[in-house]
Amino acid sequence: MRQKFRDRTEAGKLLAAKLTAYSHHDDVLVLALPRGGVPVGYEVAKQLNAPLGICLVRKLGVPEHRELAMGAISMGKVRVINQNVVDLLSISPATIDSVAATEQLELNRRYQLYQGDRPLPKIQNKTIILVDDGIATGATIKAAIATIKQQQPRELIVAVPVAGISTCEELAREVDQVVCVLMVENLYAIGIWYEDFAQTTDTEVRSLLTKSMQHHHNVIYN
Repeated sequence: MRQKFRDRTEAGKLLAAKLTAYSHHDDVLVLALPRGGVPVGYEVAKQLNAPLGICLVRKLGVPEHRELAMGAISMGKVRVINQNVVDLLSISPATIDSVAATEQLELNRRYQLYQGDRPLPKIQNKTIILVDDGIATGATIKAAIATIKQQQPRELIVAVPVAGISTCEELAREVDQVVCVLMVENLYAIGIWYEDFAQTTDTEVRSLLTKSMQHHHNVIYN
């Protein structure tokens, strides 16, 4: 059994191999979570001959332990709270609001940087494949799911290279399908399942989105 992915590119290719049923369909749109989900999503979109867009979501990290998610927010004014973490650490509503305000500024920055004057892709009545480089607590992907559902897709598939078994089972109740290359009992951290887990840069995100858009510009916004 596979233990690690070489990098996000390899992970995307292996994930795409599990999604071939959605290849060359006019109504399929791949949405990736920046930044780390974009290299994975790019490979999926390329293999499926589908357009690539982004779903802008920000994790709300616990102060002093920023890798631990107490929730997430999205551009669609969606806020998802991980109540277990909030209760366990006795995090106040004021603290959540403060972190959310900071992350909203980063969401706005990324929107301008990645989208510019372009509108976000049309989602209604499309088959959406939502991609990230892995799922830890699930808070971020849940915010993305809630955001996408507001826009009434025909079908919503969550597709990731690695996630915990229990997380996949939980998400399967919220979406039409969960596709995962490597489901593990104890995830610990997404990065340990990659040999190269270097941070994806804003420049890389913009480059991959531009490359995809050159092939699918007319499809993605119609």
